[in-house]
Amino acid sequence: MNQPDIKICIVEDDNDIRGLTKEVLEYSGNIICTYEFSSAEDFLKQAKDLTVDIVLMDIGLPKMTGTDCVKFCNLNNMNLDFIMYTTHFVADEVFEALRAGAKGYILKGCPPHQLIQDIMEMHKGGSPMSPQISRLVTESFNQFSGRIDELSKLTRQEKEILSDLDKGLNYKEIATMRFISPHTVRAHIRSIYEKLHVHSKLEAIRLFQKSLN
Repeated sequence: MNQPDIKICIVEDDNDIRGLTKEVLEYSGNIICTYEFSSAEDFLKQAKDLTVDIVLMDIGLPKMTGTDCVKFCNLNNMNLDFIMYTTHFVADEVFEALRAGAKGYILKGCPPHQLIQDIMEMHKGGSPMSPQISRLVTESFNQFSGRIDELSKLTRQEKEILSDLDKGLNYKEIATMRFISPHTVRAHIRSIYEKLHVHSKLEAIRLFQKSLN
């Protein structure tokens, strides 16, 4: 008995890549590309009515990005399963796409049999990722976990100031509330960055929020 067809939607602005991807997937014999779109906007016009198992989504689309499109669909409960299929290999973009709701992340240029295998894995409930992406996720997780442990090195006052930053207070407001000078607040924040091995307020706040979970 033949396996049921896996219905795919491809969202890709490059006509050649879109056509080649469709050809590769349909060569397997049990994957069919039922919809193709060249932009997120065109995809969203029909998204609620699509009957597909998986959406293969590029990130670098002309106007709305693929990640923003995935985020929009998930916020509106469209119940679609997305795999990002892209050349983008920057950590921030990878994690942003996964946080938006993508269930897989595949780099373009992988061997045809690997792309087909990844689609099969997704259809069975897996979360396929290119080896480079899996390694990036693992390394970042390990680094992040290690940095959470560094929170124990903060003094009580540094932890309180980090909590103030998380509440959205600026340096002057923190200084006024804690009866210290803005210069002292800056000194504490520099110390926080050094102890946590971060380079921005956003990174420090994310670590603080993660430690609360």
